[in-house]
Amino acid sequence: MLIVGIDSGSTTTKGVLLENNSIIKTLIEPTGYNPKSTMMSIHSELTKGKEAYTVTTGYGRNLLENADKSITEITCHAKGAAYLCSGIDAVIDIGGQDSKAIMLNSDGQVIDFLMNDKCAAGTGRFIEVMMKILHKDIGHIDSFIKDKTAVKISSMCTVFAESEVISLLANNNDPGNIAKGIIDSICIRTSNFAKKMPINSKSKVFFSGGLAKSNEVRLLLAEKLNCEVVTHEYAQYVGAIGAAVIGNQKANKILM
Repeated sequence: MLIVGIDSGSTTTKGVLLENNSIIKTLIEPTGYNPKSTMMSIHSELTKGKEAYTVTTGYGRNLLENADKSITEITCHAKGAAYLCSGIDAVIDIGGQDSKAIMLNSDGQVIDFLMNDKCAAGTGRFIEVMMKILHKDIGHIDSFIKDKTAVKISSMCTVFAESEVISLLANNNDPGNIAKGIIDSICIRTSNFAKKMPINSKSKVFFSGGLAKSNEVRLLLAEKLNCEVVTHEYAQYVGAIGAAVIGNQKANKILM
């Protein structure tokens, strides 16, 4: 049986097609103003009219009427991360408009979590805004900040940080150093947030979300956490993958 997992996020919607518990296709689209329509589009493109057991997660998880199941994003992120990388102790996800830290047991089950969805600071959106001021695409962050020296960013409020970055540029600070400072401040904030849970030097942390594509961010996060931080090429799809993995388990029980 084909299995579809869809993660409807605030910024992007991700879809995964699973067959025999293996990923055979992934899709990502901007969520836009109509998350339901985006989910329907992804579902249609993944299934191509074929029957598929479908599980949804994320902000818009209850919008897809033909979904078989909807699951909370914390559960799906944990399941997806454990699927991609065995032996992890925690998941840190930096999304477009929120960030999450999830602790797992040895079986990959959630034992605790923290979520920041009240403030843009510490999210991908914060970095996106700052990078626009620097006239750089967030997708080029690695080459922009590599071997740069971080300029201290005092404010983590988006509005005040924007003014601070403009002031730093006016004082002829290197844009790459400023960008490195922005990333450094994000990683400090994220690590302080995550360390409210029992993450220590022996922990193995899985880094997910769009920023996980950046090796420089991963290295800085590992430095601030003082532990091993790993990721995967499918890290941005971890919620959708978790939904599909759960769907696979439920579909197999139905067939049995």
